[in-house]
Amino acid sequence: MIVHNDKSVFSLKKMTLASMFASITIVMSFISIPLPFSPVPITGQTFALMLSGSLLDPITSLFSMIIYLALGAVGIPVFAGFHGGISILLGPTGGYLFAMPIASFVISLLTRITDTSFFKLILANIIGGILIVYALGVLQLSVVAGLEIKKAVLLGAVPYILGDLIKVLISSYLSLKLRPVLKKYTEFKN
Repeated sequence: MIVHNDKSVFSLKKMTLASMFASITIVMSFISIPLPFSPVPITGQTFALMLSGSLLDPITSLFSMIIYLALGAVGIPVFAGFHGGISILLGPTGGYLFAMPIASFVISLLTRITDTSFFKLILANIIGGILIVYALGVLQLSVVAGLEIKKAVLLGAVPYILGDLIKVLISSYLSLKLRPVLKKYTEFKN
C-alpha cells in the first residue's frame, strides 16, 4: 500500500529508505571475521544497525532491520559468512540478529527525544547497538550452546566490546554529518 502522504507509516520514501538500509546491512554483513574461540564472528552488521537507528525515524529503522531478517529467514544468504535460513536465526548467533530491529528502533527513539549531539548519538548507539544486542545475543548463545551466562558473556560479548565501541564512534560521527544531507533529500515536496 503506497500512500502519498509523506508522514504515513508506509510512504514510498520510507519504504525506499528501509530497503536501502536493509541493503547496507546486507553489505556490512559480508564483513565477517570468524574467531577461533567463539561461534560469534566480528561483523559490520551492528555498524549498519547503528546507522539505521541514528539516521532513520523509529518505524523506518525498525522495518529496515525486519526486511533484513526476513530476507535471511527465507534462505537468502544475507547473514554473516554468506549464510541464510531459519537455522541461523535459531542457532547460537540468532539472538544478536533478533536484537537488531529492537536495537535500531531504540537508537532512533533515543536520538529523537531532544536535539541530537555527538554525545547523545554515542549514548544511544551504546544502549541499542551494544547493550540490547549483547543482552539478547548472549542469552540465546547461552541457551542454544548450553553455556552458563558467564561463559556466554566471555565468548559472545567481551571480545567484541572494543570493536563495537569503535563502531559506535564512527557511526555516531557519520550520522551527525549525514543527518542534514539525508533530511535535505528526503523532505517531502509538493
